[in-house]
Amino acid sequence: MPPTLASLVHHSALKLVVRAGEDRLETPVRWAHVSELADPVPYMEGGELLLITAMKLDAEDPEAMRRYVRRLVGAGVVGLGFAVGVSYEDIPQALLKAAEEEHLPLLEVPRRTPFLAISKAVSAAIAADQYRAVTAGFEAQRELTRAALAGPAELVARLAAHVDGWAAVYDAAGAVVAAAPDWAGRRATRLADDVERLRLRPAPASAVVGGTDDRVELQSLGAGRRARGALAVGTAAPLGTAERYAVHSAIALLTLTTERTRALQAAEARLGAAVLRMLLAGEPDHARAVAGDLYGGLLDAPFRLLIAEAAGDAADAAEPLQALVDALESAAARAGEAILVVPDGVRVVILAADGGEAVAACAVHTATAVRGGDQARPLEPAEQDDLVVGLSAPAGPIAAATAFKQAEQALSVARRRGRTLVEHEELATGSVLPLLADDAVRAFADGMLRALHEHDATGRGDLVASLRAWLSRHGQWDAAAAQLGVHRHTLRYRMRRVEEILGRSLDDPDVRMELWLALKATSMGAGE
Repeated sequence: MPPTLASLVHHSALKLVVRAGEDRLETPVRWAHVSELADPVPYMEGGELLLITAMKLDAEDPEAMRRYVRRLVGAGVVGLGFAVGVSYEDIPQALLKAAEEEHLPLLEVPRRTPFLAISKAVSAAIAADQYRAVTAGFEAQRELTRAALAGPAELVARLAAHVDGWAAVYDAAGAVVAAAPDWAGRRATRLADDVERLRLRPAPASAVVGGTDDRVELQSLGAGRRARGALAVGTAAPLGTAERYAVHSAIALLTLTTERTRALQAAEARLGAAVLRMLLAGEPDHARAVAGDLYGGLLDAPFRLLIAEAAGDAADAAEPLQALVDALESAAARAGEAILVVPDGVRVVILAADGGEAVAACAVHTATAVRGGDQARPLEPAEQDDLVVGLSAPAGPIAAATAFKQAEQALSVARRRGRTLVEHEELATGSVLPLLADDAVRAFADGMLRALHEHDATGRGDLVASLRAWLSRHGQWDAAAAQLGVHRHTLRYRMRRVEEILGRSLDDPDVRMELWLALKATSMGAGE
């Protein structure tokens, strides 16, 4: 505890006497300051015990004393020590009454007690309090270090006890990893938006959240510019020196547990890349042997292969790709699932358990985004360009190469359609027609049909409409002619003109297929 007015009054060597403000003696004293100025307020910081002899004050003027005391209280002065037997034999009534009106503690300082003795007593008490805080902080550091060996849950529990409040740790995706006491998990979850705003700032970063029954300090975790997690500490009052030592120790320990060394990260990336190459080469047994227990049963059960790609160069792609990896790794860790992540420049390849939480987190992450601290909302088309994801159908280790091709196909379709996520199963169950919306397909269709459109523009026949009707009726002359309202001989003549203009035979099924797809592509481009 820092020194208080009460502790100074009880100091046997000082012999101070309380003359006013008896109900304010528990106020902490930051320093003892001597000033005989008529207005010492410009030199006050707040929390001082001001010591005076009233050498330059008219201490018997009631109005002057009221103004003087009010300014002291407004400046945060916590007490006034008046030396009797120097300028005045007793404390003047005007000053005493003004102190009582403003509830400012007024201490009588006997002539035999020098101001220097009071300053030394305050200084010694502050030093002793700081020493106790440092000692308690070192003890907390030792205790938290032992707790960290058991994991973040035990560390958070010990930290909550030290600060006499609650604490929680969040992972890189903003999910609560551990909280203490038991009820703190609900309180920590309500801070999700505040944690997300903190994570979007360059690390190290901190924030204070108020407006509730407690005061919460948020601290980012991680040694790099990108936060690898966050620590929340909730207390009823601002942290003291000893409590802050404990919090700083916890931040350092949690950073060590959440921030892997670059060498370890590089080694894991190389191992994951080697395992993936073996799977794609059709060598699942070798892949299992190299992976060992690192990926658990991931390589022995159906998995999904996911390829994510971000716009721009490797530097621009790093942020959206890392955000996706954080979300999937966080979900996998909470569910006890293994996940294999292989970065590749502007792309990342991920293997995750089919039906697991990581795959579900991918769908959620690509469906919503947080921009500039705003709440989650659907991605706009312009924002979807930041991240595109293709997801394979469920596969086993033997079919990893097929799954990779499926993910690449889904990624290509997602990119063309302006989608953020496309699953390969969508392509298998849907229609091929949406694929014709591609610009390259439309360009091919326009080139193939251009001569027919130019012919029709001269008014010498409706070859494009006749070709569409004939193909839609599977080459049945009577049915197509009836649809057009012309004689079948007229239709036969038109189809011969189509062959002449295009230089291709309509007896060739490939030609008929290409013409039909070209007609569909141009119709889609025209909004038909």
